[in-house]
Amino acid sequence: MTEKEILIKWRQGLSKQLLAKIYRREYNQRIKIIRSSVRHRHDGKLITRYEALSYVEKIIYNELKKKNL
Repeated sequence: MTEKEILIKWRQGLSKQLLAKIYRREYNQRIKIIRSSVRHRHDGKLITRYEALSYVEKIIYNELKKKNL
């Protein structure tokens, strides 16, 4: 999920918590696919709910900051 997708869904009315849940699910699925090969079995780290929420809040905060300037 890109920053643009997060902002679009946020403008449509989704909450930060729901966006973080969606972002976390998609991110962890991509990491699991990468780690499924033997060569990359130790690559990447699964993120927690708190880390996903932090990422989503940072994107939303930066967007709000741009609008107010």
